[in-house]
Amino acid sequence: MFASAWRSVATTVETQLTATYFRVQKLRKVGLRGMHSTTEAVKLEGMEIKILPALQDNYMYLIVDAKTREAAVVDPVDPELVIKTVQEDQLTLSKVLTTHHHWDHAGGNEKLVKLWEKQLDVYGGDDRIGALNQKVQQDDSFTIGSLNVKCLSTPCHTTGHICYHVTAGEGNGEGAVFTGDTLFQGGCGRFFEGTPEEMYEALCTKLSALPDNTKVFCGHEYTLQNMSFARHVEPDNEVIQQRIEWAKHRRASQDPTVPSTIGEEKSWNPFMRVHEATVQKHAGGATDPIVTMGKLRKEKDNFKA
Repeated sequence: MFASAWRSVATTVETQLTATYFRVQKLRKVGLRGMHSTTEAVKLEGMEIKILPALQDNYMYLIVDAKTREAAVVDPVDPELVIKTVQEDQLTLSKVLTTHHHWDHAGGNEKLVKLWEKQLDVYGGDDRIGALNQKVQQDDSFTIGSLNVKCLSTPCHTTGHICYHVTAGEGNGEGAVFTGDTLFQGGCGRFFEGTPEEMYEALCTKLSALPDNTKVFCGHEYTLQNMSFARHVEPDNEVIQQRIEWAKHRRASQDPTVPSTIGEEKSWNPFMRVHEATVQKHAGGATDPIVTMGKLRKEKDNFKA
């Protein structure tokens, strides 16, 4: 009887310890703040990109110049996490890069400026952006330490949307582009304030012109949803299926699926493949890529994965 009772106690303790272990592992991966993804650092030539999850599926990014440790933050909707990371890594935060005015991207600007003890230059292309003091447009440029930043005007999701292309001082490395809600991995943003012509210009003219090895850091963790639609459009595209399996593996451990590259997006993103016969056929057969763009977006708006 005593042995039976002891086994029962031992089993209960073991169960509780096991449960505690997995809770700790989850906190280790996701964080005490209940983040949707782990934080990661991506090292590129001359820079480091720190991926910071926010809200339900947003991403913020710290761009760090490897030479000077000067940093800029993209879309800091969670100012406290930004400040915590900057202080822990002993960075010099000097700039805020805002892709567009929507709350889940620009909603932390004013609080960050208030909390941060030093001057912050707040960049963006729309007067609706909070704390904006450096309004930019197509081809404007500035620096983050020794890094070069070029602004790409990509109106459609919003009229003032800006993507930021960042390269090392010499400009020979792979570079990175921060695309907000214009270009997602496997998809694009809704046309809230624009037209198919504008999204075509953004994706297939401006962003497609960047080097194929440019890393793409988008504004949301939408990869699996977007790639499901991409597979629907091109069911025989093996690259899409391979990316879906890779993304499932990443998300199973709550790791981010960003970044991709411009070259990869050209191989699997239907909105960057509107010239392809397979995509045009799916969209009704029109050979005009802009017509195809509009039809794809309308279908995607109502698509259920």
